[in-house]
Amino acid sequence: MKKILVTGGAGFIASNLIKYILKTNKNIKIYSFDNYSTGSTRNHISSKKIIYLDGQTSKINNNKTLNKIDFDTVFHFAEFSRIVPSFKNYDTCIKSNTIGTFEVIKFALNKNAKLIYSASSSTVGKNKYLSPYSWSKYANNELIKNFSKWFGLKYVIVYFYNVYGTNQITSGTMSAVIGIFEKQYLSNQPLTVVKPGTQKRDFTHVNDIVIGTYLASTKTENSEFHIGSGRNYSVLEVAKMFNHKIKFIAERPGERFYSLSNTNNAKKILNYVPKYDLESYVKQFIKNNKIDEKYR
Repeated sequence: MKKILVTGGAGFIASNLIKYILKTNKNIKIYSFDNYSTGSTRNHISSKKIIYLDGQTSKINNNKTLNKIDFDTVFHFAEFSRIVPSFKNYDTCIKSNTIGTFEVIKFALNKNAKLIYSASSSTVGKNKYLSPYSWSKYANNELIKNFSKWFGLKYVIVYFYNVYGTNQITSGTMSAVIGIFEKQYLSNQPLTVVKPGTQKRDFTHVNDIVIGTYLASTKTENSEFHIGSGRNYSVLEVAKMFNHKIKFIAERPGERFYSLSNTNNAKKILNYVPKYDLESYVKQFIKNNKIDEKYR
């Protein structure tokens, strides 16, 4: 029986990945390891094939339950995951993304397991030094690749682009654009667009992300892939899709002004093809949550 560890398994993307793996594989056992700082028990999946454990990645190598298991694959999602909050909470960001990830790397190496690392598009190009978050993610990419050279760590690095969809966080500092817009729409509040609004993003549905990530984990080793939709929209364009009130808010530190995935390798090697597009998603969201015209 194949054994898989998913750090941050109760979080947004990882919970969707677990659901997909359970549907795809019969002879499998999954262990989720999460400190529930942003993950939620609401994202738990009821199955005898999965065990949920509460714990810090910084202490993963001292976990008695996990140390007894020979894992085949480690999916690492348990990191501080937002740019703007990393300026205020840089201590938490660095501890999680540097110390915590270092311990996960050692854990995977000691288990001779393949490490699948959830990298960020914020580290692509000139973006990697724009924030504590981006720097920490870039440093981890380099550390993983060097651990492979130095000690034979097996890895795949998968770059994510502005993920949205089921189980996304819709409020608080760790929420992202689509989740924020959905929450504001449902509350009949203006959609807050960060100035100037022309920032362009490659928004990728979580189902495409998990399929691309799973394909990368099963088909390759010691490689990197960019998983995105291959199309970008400005933040203002996205806000207008909701046909709702809009309010501009002040610019933020670390703001990226452009992102677009290059999925050529993913398409060529993994046969990855994105199936979802943002416009259709927003239209379906509005259809399911229709607000009376007089309240717009």
